[in-house]
Amino acid sequence: MSPNGQEVYVTNSGWIFGSNSVSVINTLTNTVVATIPVGNFPIGVAFTPNGAFAYVVNSNANSVSVIDTATRTVVSTINVGASPWGVAFTLNGAFAYVTNQSANNVSVIDTATKSVVATVPVGNNPVGLAITPDGAFAYIANYLSNSVSVISTATNTVVNTIAVGATPIAVAITPNGASAYVPNDGSNNVSVINTASNTVTATIAVQANPRGVAVTPDGAFAYVSNRIANTVSVVNTATNSVVATVMGVALFPEAVIIR
Repeated sequence: MSPNGQEVYVTNSGWIFGSNSVSVINTLTNTVVATIPVGNFPIGVAFTPNGAFAYVVNSNANSVSVIDTATRTVVSTINVGASPWGVAFTLNGAFAYVTNQSANNVSVIDTATKSVVATVPVGNNPVGLAITPDGAFAYIANYLSNSVSVISTATNTVVNTIAVGATPIAVAITPNGASAYVPNDGSNNVSVINTASNTVTATIAVQANPRGVAVTPDGAFAYVSNRIANTVSVVNTATNSVVATVMGVALFPEAVIIR
């Protein structure tokens, strides 16, 4: 959703039908107001903090489409590494970080020049990522290395590698920047990382195939989608325990976002 809450951007990957586009939904009318062609198999999308641009990750095109949200047109296409997956911005919007699954690295994009200014090697099959609220570090989930790489955004180097559960797939960081929550798709749990020490301080059992995670704006709860269980686990971040399990969601829940 755009920062002003008025538009939702949905990537249409075209796995079967080849749509390769982004649908723009107006939240006031709940109607599609635009369909924007992008690259092959768009999978990830994020807005710049000021909402002026949307960056769309095209996994099969090894590129990122930059959409001007005012005109709803693609104004730039940036080549990145092989099979890009996720994208996140530093707080000031100066840089975008893009995980490249098949290249085992992260592309760093200067948003002013819309060009790649660094490529950072990480673990095997990097997918989800999050950047600390102060913009100092990027946390990368390495799906096939069972680890999280910590990138210093000042130097664009990996400063720590943290072992977590089996096949970590996403990362969410609490608003105060103190903890990172990492769902481990293959071990049915969530690793909690203390960002000061970069150590796992808790492992929380959830249900089958946790995939998505989001933390509430007050930092009190983390919501974790369990793909095979068709549930959402609600984690109290003070006790790092599951306090509720939400039933009745649709089949195979994936991403989680809180507005």
